Amino acid sequence: MTDTVIDLIRLDSHSRHEKLVAEYLVRVLRELGADVRVDDAGPAVGSDTGNVLATLGPTAQGVAPLLLSAHMDVVPPGTSVKPIREAERVRSDGTTILGGDDKTGLAIIIEVLRTLAERDVPHGAIEVAFTICEEIGLLGAKHVDAGALAAKEAIVLDSNHASQLVTRAPSSDHFTFTVHGLEAHAGMCPENGISAVRVAAEAVAAMPIGRVDAETTSNVTIVEASQATNVVPNLCVVTGEARALRDERLDEVMREIRGAFMDAASRAKITLNGETRRAWIEEQCDRTYHSLNVPDEAAIVQLVLAAARRLGAPLATVTIGGGSDANVFNRKGITSVNLGTGMRDIHTVNEWIDLPDFFRAAAIVLECVKERTAA
Repeated sequence: MTDTVIDLIRLDSHSRHEKLVAEYLVRVLRELGADVRVDDAGPAVGSDTGNVLATLGPTAQGVAPLLLSAHMDVVPPGTSVKPIREAERVRSDGTTILGGDDKTGLAIIIEVLRTLAERDVPHGAIEVAFTICEEIGLLGAKHVDAGALAAKEAIVLDSNHASQLVTRAPSSDHFTFTVHGLEAHAGMCPENGISAVRVAAEAVAAMPIGRVDAETTSNVTIVEASQATNVVPNLCVVTGEARALRDERLDEVMREIRGAFMDAASRAKITLNGETRRAWIEEQCDRTYHSLNVPDEAAIVQLVLAAARRLGAPLATVTIGGGSDANVFNRKGITSVNLGTGMRDIHTVNEWIDLPDFFRAAAIVLECVKERTAA
């Protein structure tokens, strides 16, 4: 299992460049006797491969199918990764991320399928979705044809601690505000200009940002502005995101953010030659994904909790501030939860895998498969 995750980590797979990992997974899945296909999500989202979808046929009758899922892509800097194996961890060498997010999830699913075959464990149909472009908006999962899947319940392997089962996660809006000002010579006649950067700065200073409240966050960055220092900038592009556990709260925060930009623009005006000139705003806002909200009473939640209890492994349902493919699958009618895999310090060059936690997650998933058959 550790060898598998290290093999995967060594394969480059930035978002939209997951082909090497996809080819590895297709080969392994076919060796395990699964029916494998690669869908057409690649061209739709600009990747060099599609989602890898597979079905391991049932060896026991009357057992509802189960979907297992993890994503293939990693965030930058994630090329030429050099994993370092230690006694109870695998870590990055400090120059790149490790890619445990989410290659731990891929390896766990492969290990569970291998174990089913090697130990001749009876099981229902196991469907697998290895997705692309999760890190840039859950794009691969959005293009999975849920109608072609038999499973109505899923375990996504894409969170930190194997002692945590994510059942609540936020909706997210991605926004871009393009601020238009008026250029003028910054040394000769700055009063004849309207600084788009100043308008944007006033808006950012006034908008809710960071930890807004217990269920809401927002973040913002300036991605483009006029570059010449001797010209009053007439353009500034600000992009960001807001997240909230409830769509109503997210809508409220987006209204506040929008209001901050509109108010700042309304104050930025000058009169030239008897004509009033004003700053103005272009806005684009998209709901990147919708919230995850699976009650503790749901069958899939009870299945995973019961499996952990039988193994003596601590496990509790939790709420987190990040989205995953589980958000998307739930919107597609597949009740999905997100189990931690032992990844730590993700999206940083200090990333590492807690191997005992990694193994524990695999044991929990395997026990879930066994329990469904026993039931």
